[in-house]
Amino acid sequence: MVDALGNPIHVHLSAGNLHDSTEAETALSDVPIEGTIVLGDKAYGSKATRDYITQAGASYCIPPLSNVKHPWEYDTFLYKERHLVECFFQKLKQFRGVATRYNKLARRFLAAVQLACILIWLA
Repeated sequence: MVDALGNPIHVHLSAGNLHDSTEAETALSDVPIEGTIVLGDKAYGSKATRDYITQAGASYCIPPLSNVKHPWEYDTFLYKERHLVECFFQKLKQFRGVATRYNKLARRFLAAVQLACILIWLA
């Protein structure tokens, strides 16, 4: 997760065979989100995730999938700020060990990602 400036605030490592949206509530529970707006792509638009965000006291800006029967409104102008997440991933991929997943053990890979996040934060 990144803040409004694109700086990393939380890293959540999950299994490689899981989709990110299945771990959304777990990752969001580690960060105080009360009074914030959570930006996410269409994959995070499940009712369970949206309900979790609302119950945590935050609002969301997540576009609905094209096949949703009852689509909800979202702010398209605000959604454009989600590019900060993609920019962060591009910064993270500049670190060779992270981009190639050089460390095969989860704890070592997480340590490499956290070190890269620290260097991004300091830059």
